[in-house]
Amino acid sequence: MGNKMQKPANENLLEIRNLHVRYNTDEAVVHALNGFDLTLKRGETLGIVGETGAGKTTMALSIMRLLPKRIGEVTAGSIIYDGIDILKASANAMLKLRGKRISMIFQDPMTSLNPVQTVGSQIYEVLELHYPEMTREEKHRRVDEMLELVGIPPARKDEYPHQFSGGMKQRIVIAMALISKPELLLADEPTTALDVTIQAQILELVRELKRQFNTAMILITHDLGVVNEVCENVAIVYGGEVIERGTIEDVYVREKNHPYTEGLFGAIPDLVTDLPRLKSIPGYMVDPTNLPEGCKFADRCGFCTERCRRENPILHRLSDTHFIKCHLFEEGSNHE
Repeated sequence: MGNKMQKPANENLLEIRNLHVRYNTDEAVVHALNGFDLTLKRGETLGIVGETGAGKTTMALSIMRLLPKRIGEVTAGSIIYDGIDILKASANAMLKLRGKRISMIFQDPMTSLNPVQTVGSQIYEVLELHYPEMTREEKHRRVDEMLELVGIPPARKDEYPHQFSGGMKQRIVIAMALISKPELLLADEPTTALDVTIQAQILELVRELKRQFNTAMILITHDLGVVNEVCENVAIVYGGEVIERGTIEDVYVREKNHPYTEGLFGAIPDLVTDLPRLKSIPGYMVDPTNLPEGCKFADRCGFCTERCRRENPILHRLSDTHFIKCHLFEEGSNHE
């Protein structure tokens, strides 16, 4: 364990470069990720925000190598995790990584838990797989400690998933994801199915456990408020690409944003201004089975030019931490 803390010469834990993923279905080919780029430092908390269909979950499944067999296909790019090329790693190497060094909290706890196994045995199974050197007593003690950490009495470990509420089930899933003290946690909308009060408790729990274990986290969500609450940095995703990336301060100050990010902020209720109705981004999400040649947001953008329809923009650097993929922000542009 001591070596793991001293080891890194490279501060980047995860590097995704030019990742292209498609789903080959009977009806059409779905281009889910289209040149997706992302870097995550050790211990960093990054929020990934975008509409349904933007490619957020596909990105997480690609890191875990859990894309649906014979349908999901990586056609280009690389995913480097702590020096390991995920896309070239053997099935055995992935088995050792998945659940131990990289864990994932899925959106719906109902589908993440086995209904015919006790919750304690499901958490215990993670230790059984990854820590064969631990004694049975040590494993049971660790399960009890983890349940206590997530706010569930260890006495309930012999109960089944249906005996727990939605919020409690999500706590059990979090316990399963964090019991091996992973270096990277992928949280795919972990609070979407929960009411607001339970949502706040779960987010506070994840934040506290992350602090204890110094875990890097990618939080996938639709909710800009949740990102502001939990994350240090944020990446806005549209059409399978990162179109804006920066610190919370860079993006939330609202001085310079991608037109899509401006649209997302415009759709948030304002408690100060009295508006008859919320603003919405015009048009529909880009069709991943029929992608345009140029910028994928062009048809919905109020600043769209002929160049935007013809040429996909590159990521422009506004500062050391803030990047926007839009022709409006190339050097010499006076867009505010």
